[in-house]
Amino acid sequence: MLNAPEASSTGRNVMAGVVIAVVLILQVSVANRLPTPGGVQPDLVLLAVVALALVNGSMTGMVAGFLAGLAADIIPPSDHTLGRYALVYCLIGYLCGIASAEMDRQSAVPFFAVAAGALAGTVLYAATGMILGDPRAEWDTVSSMVPLQVVYDVIASPFIVWAVLRVTRRYERGERARGDRLSVPAARYRAMSGRSGSL
Repeated sequence: MLNAPEASSTGRNVMAGVVIAVVLILQVSVANRLPTPGGVQPDLVLLAVVALALVNGSMTGMVAGFLAGLAADIIPPSDHTLGRYALVYCLIGYLCGIASAEMDRQSAVPFFAVAAGALAGTVLYAATGMILGDPRAEWDTVSSMVPLQVVYDVIASPFIVWAVLRVTRRYERGERARGDRLSVPAARYRAMSGRSGSL
């Protein structure tokens, strides 16, 4: 190999799956048990989906969102229509992935994008509840809970975004280092193959 390879899509997908699994465990075991005012907890899974979409693009965001949402729909306490989270997270992952092409990962822009994704996801989840006739999704309840949900998501977003960016950078650095060990510089390749610089 003359050049170090890019991080493989399989490796990225595995890394995204590990991130989603860890965040699901944290959501069920920690975030859902927090005694927050208003009885609303931060949605760590939604934040992770948005962060993964911003880092890896729309396809990864959409697939990670659908799978994470499906897992969130099934994991207890699942007290809503099956597929609501899958639909919401899939759409949010796709939209944030499309927006990621215009963003600079080194600036504070991803944090604002995660906050916007959290707001859109919360509103979309409430809207699907109203459409499906969920009695907890009445306008009075939704109008009082959505602002709290967004505030908690915004507070939690720097930690989730930082963790996802850190894991992604570490993975990409590891892939490059592995590629560098296997790559052969062009001059050495010519010398090994018996070619000289002149023709």
